[in-house]
Amino acid sequence: MQIVPVIMAGGSGSRLWPMSRALHPKQFLKLTSSNSMLQETVLRTLPFADNKNIVICNEDHRFLAAEQLREINQLGQIILEPVGRNTAPAIALAALELQKQNSEALMLVLAADHVIKDVAAFEESVKKATVAAQQGKMVTFGIVPTHAETGYGYIKRGEPQLSGYTVNQFVEKPDLATAQEYLNSGDYYWNSGMFLFKASDYLKELQKHRPDIYQACLQAIDHTTSDLDFIRVNEQEFLKCPSESIDYAVMEKTDNAVVIPLDAKWSDVGAWSALWDISDKDVNNNVMQGDVLTHNSNNSYFNAEHKMIAAVGVDNIVVIETKDAVLVAHKDKVQDVKAIVEQLKSQNRTEHHLHREVYRPWGKYDSIDFGERDQVKRITVKPGEKLSIQMHHHRSEHWIVVSGTAKVTNGEQTIIVTEDQSTYIPLGTIHALENPGKIPLEMIEVQTGSYLGEDDIVRFEDRYGRVKG
Repeated sequence: MQIVPVIMAGGSGSRLWPMSRALHPKQFLKLTSSNSMLQETVLRTLPFADNKNIVICNEDHRFLAAEQLREINQLGQIILEPVGRNTAPAIALAALELQKQNSEALMLVLAADHVIKDVAAFEESVKKATVAAQQGKMVTFGIVPTHAETGYGYIKRGEPQLSGYTVNQFVEKPDLATAQEYLNSGDYYWNSGMFLFKASDYLKELQKHRPDIYQACLQAIDHTTSDLDFIRVNEQEFLKCPSESIDYAVMEKTDNAVVIPLDAKWSDVGAWSALWDISDKDVNNNVMQGDVLTHNSNNSYFNAEHKMIAAVGVDNIVVIETKDAVLVAHKDKVQDVKAIVEQLKSQNRTEHHLHREVYRPWGKYDSIDFGERDQVKRITVKPGEKLSIQMHHHRSEHWIVVSGTAKVTNGEQTIIVTEDQSTYIPLGTIHALENPGKIPLEMIEVQTGSYLGEDDIVRFEDRYGRVKG
């Protein structure tokens, strides 16, 4: 039986700010290993997935997802959601696309931002779930709880069935006393949001219980367009789709739900405290990533990306350092980081949206200095890649090549600029930048003008299909 991983890679991960930003959320971060969480999720499925994966993400993250999948040589299909409509429609899009190839294939639905440390236990649970899914069951994985947790929904198990249990009830996030009762009873699991079922069975159940979602997704997927590595569904049709979770739309209504216990050191890494929980600690119970020095400090999480963190006489705190922000929080209050993100949004600040270093399909740029009428960027262009043919209404640019070779279109001229050379792009001049070489192109861009925003770009031609961004 063919198993196809369907990986949901949406979401903003705002509680892991300042590392997680809207344009670079937690599923694309390297929080627990040298791979991103998306990459770890894909690699975890290789022992039993004999076909390429399906990744579902939004427009803003499409190139980031594609690049990370290419890095591990696992690029499959990437379905782009025009807007977020929760998990039931997202899974429906994947099921409808998969049904074109093999309607009997099993869909292993996973979130891209979960940590599973005991991979062998995960594989064993998937094998058990496969038996049930082949018989038409709608399988969900229930995490064996380790403590009374109020941040998760729960699944109450019923009678034993097919290496698991029937689902007696899905319950909402409880208060602490109720969570303790659930834990003591032994009849409840944390709701993981992971599933295994046939594409055809999911669509049948969705059509039965939520025909409005089914029809909207059917119309959206029937009018797809291909764009590089991506499958674009019809935006107008998908906008008609109601927003609903798979739990409400299908799993709570179906008579075929089965829960398979999963005891695999799982975490959804919902906050910095969760990362402290699952990480290796030193003799003082500290987790230290990057350049960190401590004295008389305990039970804390430190993550330094670029600068040294020095901590003296502190306990139970979280300190996160990035290029443009530092978070200091009590470890018991990290759920409230969302409040800082909301403040940033209300003040129209960019720190919730993007990092100082921004990734693009052609490479990346780092805004290393910003003044009232000037900005300095360090730009890296990958070999063979090219920025769009564009112009600006409000700024001029100086380009200085640090290493590599640049092929520059500057108005009517096309010139080669090499190390220690520069060129000037006047305001209003149509221009483009390309790396024709075999090594990365590193250059410094100095912008001057009355407005330096990223939306002051008029694109005339772009190999990546971008209108903006």
